[in-house]
Amino acid sequence: MLKRGLVQVYTGDGKGKTTAAVGQAVRARGRGLNVYIIQFLKKDDTSGEQAIIKRLGIDLKCFGENYAFQRLTQKEVKKAKEFFKKKIDEIANEMEQKHYDLVILDEINLLVKKSLLNKKEIVELIKNKPQNTELILTGRGADKEIVELADLATQFRKIKHPYDKKIKARGGIEL
Repeated sequence: MLKRGLVQVYTGDGKGKTTAAVGQAVRARGRGLNVYIIQFLKKDDTSGEQAIIKRLGIDLKCFGENYAFQRLTQKEVKKAKEFFKKKIDEIANEMEQKHYDLVILDEINLLVKKSLLNKKEIVELIKNKPQNTELILTGRGADKEIVELADLATQFRKIKHPYDKKIKARGGIEL
């Protein structure tokens, strides 16, 4: 168990935010820490990291609703906001009850950026997290206030990417 958990933010338009967070999870699990990963905007069993995460005994939940990447009606926006608010409340309760050493909220920054999750809810989650829980928030467009609350913030900057050449995501590399 950690004596003191910090807050880390991985953001930017470059590749590697989720990969870095999963690497941190593997390191933590290798030292016997209790890890919980929540992947927003990603469906279960769609990437290589999900398979190994489960084999390592890391708790994983995926909320594959693709709300951030499509045009939504006002009714759909309202439904998405209610859905994600409910999930954040559940996560806060689980963090308190299950005594996780490391919690990763993958793509959470994008939900805030797209106004599908209220920044205030994430700020409260950060401020009220258990003292001995490390919290990692990933995703493009991290809000300035969230970055300010973090103990560590890393900006991933794209220089080149295979997508620019119309090369699709490959299993085992990007998926």
